[in-house]
Amino acid sequence: MASSSTSHPQQINVADLDISQLAEVRTQLEEELNHLTSSFAQLKQAQAKFKNCIENVGEINPNNTGKTILVPLTNSLYVPGKLSDVEHVIVDVGTGYYVKKTRPQAKKYYEAKVDFIRGNLETLQETISKKQDNLNYVMNIIQAKLQAEAQTAAKKSKP
Repeated sequence: MASSSTSHPQQINVADLDISQLAEVRTQLEEELNHLTSSFAQLKQAQAKFKNCIENVGEINPNNTGKTILVPLTNSLYVPGKLSDVEHVIVDVGTGYYVKKTRPQAKKYYEAKVDFIRGNLETLQETISKKQDNLNYVMNIIQAKLQAEAQTAAKKSKP
């Protein structure tokens, strides 16, 4: 029977690192923070799009049957069209697939997407906060080490 040992990352006390190593840790944390903040912004945009879809589905009603509307083909290209079926909508479910759903089903689908993204945003916000705390801690250690070096150099230069 094989041993079931899982590899855990080795923990290192950052206070034991020298200034150049701390600078590398700081750079890595800054890169991770930039990536996480970028991901957070992208998720917020996706959430806003799904909320917009909920509003759009809500605006469709039986009074709109036969009315001319502008149908988006791309983000900047719209063509005129007529609403022939106000009870159903076409929902983009990803990777080029579309599904015909009733308006309540579409609204429920988009609300589930918004809730899912909200959960991911909360988790991501916690991760960003922890990374920011780690970065602040490393910055404080760098400052303390630089001050200690300056004091040591000042003591050595005094006769």
